Amino acid sequence: MAGHTCDTTRILDRQVSETGEPSHPEPSENNAAKPPARRASAGDAAAADAGETGATSTGANRRSDVYEMIGGIPELGYNLFPDDQEFTALIREAELALDAGFKPKLSIKGTSGCYFISDREGKTIGVFKPKDEEPYGQLNPKWTKWMHKLCCPCCFGRSCLVPNQGYLSEAGASVVDMKLQLKIVPKTKVVRLSSETFNYSALDRTKARTKKNIYQKVPALGRRFNRIGLPPKVGSFQTFVNGFKDADFWLRRFDSEALPESTANQFQLLFEKLVVLDYIIRNTDRGNDNWLIKYDPASTAAPPDTPTTPGSDAIQDADQDQEWSIVNNPEINVAAIDNGLAFPYKHPDEWRAYPYHWAWLPQAKVPFSNEIKEQVLPLLSDMNFVQDLCDDLHDLFKHDKGFDYHTFEKQMSVMRGQILNLTQALKDNKSPVQLVQMPVVTVERNKMKFGRTRADSDVFTQSFAHRAPFFSWC
Repeated sequence: MAGHTCDTTRILDRQVSETGEPSHPEPSENNAAKPPARRASAGDAAAADAGETGATSTGANRRSDVYEMIGGIPELGYNLFPDDQEFTALIREAELALDAGFKPKLSIKGTSGCYFISDREGKTIGVFKPKDEEPYGQLNPKWTKWMHKLCCPCCFGRSCLVPNQGYLSEAGASVVDMKLQLKIVPKTKVVRLSSETFNYSALDRTKARTKKNIYQKVPALGRRFNRIGLPPKVGSFQTFVNGFKDADFWLRRFDSEALPESTANQFQLLFEKLVVLDYIIRNTDRGNDNWLIKYDPASTAAPPDTPTTPGSDAIQDADQDQEWSIVNNPEINVAAIDNGLAFPYKHPDEWRAYPYHWAWLPQAKVPFSNEIKEQVLPLLSDMNFVQDLCDDLHDLFKHDKGFDYHTFEKQMSVMRGQILNLTQALKDNKSPVQLVQMPVVTVERNKMKFGRTRADSDVFTQSFAHRAPFFSWC
């Protein structure tokens, strides 16, 4: 099977070199030699849309046929999402912008490599977080975690989380959001992108520079390289949301400026959706600075034009217009971002408890509304739905090179326990603050049954945590 894959890869590379246009700039003015095309990605599929030649379109079609024939191997056909053409088009635009020289911008916030990706018009369209630049990654460009590890190694890292799985956690939160139709997590998927702005090792940069020099001086030899340039980085790509601000900003405003009743009810429902998401995935990093609120105050719309009667008084008409002015209700939305420190394989039981900071908000003291109960309770009470959710997460997590099935099952055991507590809290008409006070539990599946339907012979065992973290407030 491995030999067949290698042969298919060689066929693919030969088709690209014969029919496809190069994806790198020409090294010389006479255009005597062309660099080898990179492996297919969303940018290749976008070449025809961008007005490339017919040869490029033919090459892209042949590459697509090969990918379909070999089952869509991620290493060959990355950044392609057949079930989500809109997101695929977004990644295509990001790749084209990177090729056109639009450099990503490193976020000054946070403790990891987080880059804002723009389109070819310079508009931010997404946030990319490479796997190897995560808070505890080897190529993290921020020095904060390095200093933390140097000065306090005993408290470094989060022992309850699987190392370097933040990008999967980001995408996994989006999966949970879509399964429950919460619609508060910006769409997030795992992609591969490359840019000189990203933090690469000295070895990778040296190899890329050496290949480029060899290709420019000895084109015949340079054509043999599978790739010229820096290697693409795997990471999470989250669509960018406009008009949002940190929740802490608006929460302070709401303390002094009360929301209208209808808007307050709407915000309460959105807040409860955030609680449901964070509790299910056991988010260990939810502060009021890493979830967003968009609030548009009430505005007055101009009334429709009405014909005036002959001899009517102008002042009277103006008074009528003012009386019939349309007042638009305030609009409020919530975006749950920064979900990279979730899906632990055990409940926190060492130094820190990693509490949910929204538990101290006044909205957390209000019992869960009937709207959220009607939306999520029938789903979470169905064990087949829960198992289907676990299977979807397995399909996502298994692509990581360090994937371990037994560790993944521990992560799902924690999530099942969280779902069990949440379901009971909804049935008992509890509030979010009462929910987080419930004893944490894990639900282990003793018999591993593959498939999306739970067998009657499956046995689930509940167990409660017997060890509490040293600090409960942080």
